Amino acid sequence: MVSKRNTLVGKNNFKLLFLVCLIYFSSIINSNSKNNLEGIFTDIKILDKISSKNTLLKLKNGELTQYKDLSIKSLKCKNSEFDDNPEITAYIQVRDLTNKNNNEVFVFNGWMFSSSPSITPFDHPVYDVWLLSCY
Repeated sequence: MVSKRNTLVGKNNFKLLFLVCLIYFSSIINSNSKNNLEGIFTDIKILDKISSKNTLLKLKNGELTQYKDLSIKSLKCKNSEFDDNPEITAYIQVRDLTNKNNNEVFVFNGWMFSSSPSITPFDHPVYDVWLLSCY
């Protein structure tokens, strides 16, 4: 009797191994690119309407920061995937510390957009806030 070797099985195993490695490495690359879109720090600019002074404020996401009469907290910020028209978004909570009656009410609680701040405007009689960057 003549024994025959099955060479097709070996070729299929190599193709399967190659496919598994390709899927694994592409998932690693995709997870790293998604993580790069989300930042740790948020930069905002605050305008004091009375004194006409601008102040650049660096917020660490998740930490509460106090600026004069405002308590500001950035919960999350993200950069857009598109490089031709970058969009920066951040979820920001702002509380006015001068208003003692409404301690639990936010002056602003929502998403801010860098390209169009008028979508969710920050309304305060003394301060204006703009989102600048996320990194």
